[in-house]
Amino acid sequence: MEGDIGVTAHTEGLNGVVPECKEKETLTTNGHSNHKPVMNGRAPGHSFKDHANGGSRLKSLPISSLKQNGLLQSLAAGEQPQREAESVEVEQAREEWEVLESIRPVVSDEASASPLISFNEALQHFQTTDLGEVLKNIQPTVRRTGLAALSHFLFGPPRLHRELLEERDLVFAIAQCCLDNSQMVHMRVLQTIYKKLTASKLDCPRLGSHWENVGFQGTDPATDLRGTGFLGLMHTLHLVMDPETLPLARDIYKLSHHPTQNFPFCLMSINMTRIALHALREEALSKECNRRQQVVGVLSEFYVATFLHLYQLWKSQQKTISDSGFVLKEVELFAIKNPKLMLRRLDVFLKERRLGGVPQTSPDPVAQQHSPCLRERGGRSDGTRGKDMHFTGVCELPTDMEGEARLI
Repeated sequence: MEGDIGVTAHTEGLNGVVPECKEKETLTTNGHSNHKPVMNGRAPGHSFKDHANGGSRLKSLPISSLKQNGLLQSLAAGEQPQREAESVEVEQAREEWEVLESIRPVVSDEASASPLISFNEALQHFQTTDLGEVLKNIQPTVRRTGLAALSHFLFGPPRLHRELLEERDLVFAIAQCCLDNSQMVHMRVLQTIYKKLTASKLDCPRLGSHWENVGFQGTDPATDLRGTGFLGLMHTLHLVMDPETLPLARDIYKLSHHPTQNFPFCLMSINMTRIALHALREEALSKECNRRQQVVGVLSEFYVATFLHLYQLWKSQQKTISDSGFVLKEVELFAIKNPKLMLRRLDVFLKERRLGGVPQTSPDPVAQQHSPCLRERGGRSDGTRGKDMHFTGVCELPTDMEGEARLI
């Protein structure tokens, strides 16, 4: 309709306030007027910056169409826009993330860090434990009869002093004890040995292939203690916890992982304990025990000296696992025959290391003499460590020895 009448339109604004409409009339060249309502001081064609997304532009649509827009209706009612429907995957991811946020790391018993245990603390545990039943089954000396008993009494080593008999019997009682999973001290000894050899900070599982890495024959160290009982672990503990012998332990452990000269470290250590027990039972250590007035200290030191002798022999003569039975026999015969020399050589070795020198890596000429049963073997092994490998005399001594000496 043509005319000069101005029409004022009242509509609800976007913010719920009735916008102010003004007449703005301009004359066209043909005499008609262009009427443009101004809402809140803005023309409908201008950009509206207060839109929810801050960048959209309102189109010139009828007021009725704008009022039907759900977004505009919610804004006019003062409500926040509804979130768009999310996919199932997004909702599931959000729920999983919320669950992860509520999770707290839990350190299991297997991954805990139990304190290290010293040799003296472990020994005190056995000193304060009732071992009465175990003591009934020990055999602290070799049983000899007839002429052998008389010859040993007249020309053999001196008898152990009476005041040392209780300590000697304690050693053989420990060698009768099995590894007990319910004893915290037992578990700490086992974990300490593993940590000191591998430089690990956390405990390892009670069973597993990791025990083979430190030189046991299987996944359970208890199965290798048949010949020496818990004393086999006690001596290994002494070796790794004494600051003077720890470097030697690491040298031997390093050699045990040699590509061709490898051997199972812990199993070899148990064999050294077996030799030490044999020497004590044969009374070869009685003289030194009487001189020092102790048994445990002398036996532990003799064990280290025997392990040092084997290490030097194995390394200098480039022995392999195929030579193990012969080497163990040689070390055993020499050590029991020359206990004083073994202890003196260990003392010299440790003294040279304390002074910063380089200890000799081969035994002295006397120790290098091969026994008749040790001849150079024609074949060499490939250095591969087999699970079914067994050392000579791990659990028992030769049956033809005088007095039928047997390990526990």
